Amino acid sequence: MAHTLHVDVVSAEESIFSGDAEFVVLPGEAGELGIYPQHTPLISRIKPGAVRIHRPDGAGEELVFVAGGILEVQPKGVTVLADTAIRGKDLDEAKATEAMKQAETARQNATSDQERATVEGELAMLVAQLATIRRLRKQ
Repeated sequence: MAHTLHVDVVSAEESIFSGDAEFVVLPGEAGELGIYPQHTPLISRIKPGAVRIHRPDGAGEELVFVAGGILEVQPKGVTVLADTAIRGKDLDEAKATEAMKQAETARQNATSDQERATVEGELAMLVAQLATIRRLRKQ
């Protein structure tokens, strides 16, 4: 069997994924991070996007959308503590597209810099969510 690492992806509501992987790819604050077994310990903030978990022995790729959070890497394991996490199969493109339209309207109607910043953050999360849905559809 190939070398693996244990991966846990959790949100405030529930454990989204717990299992072994050959490697994990996720959106770090400074760019995309690839984590393999025996990786140097690391703690980093993560941006909205897809956590791609490559299952061992060709079992495929598991996608989990995260809306940001914290990544902790130890040599034998990875923990993603997400603000919000959604299994790829549970993502709803129509709902995300509608939320995107509403956020665009809110951005146009924003009256303060704080309102605009809040809406921009929401838009960034929705763009990442739609990109994750498109990636999942390609699989």
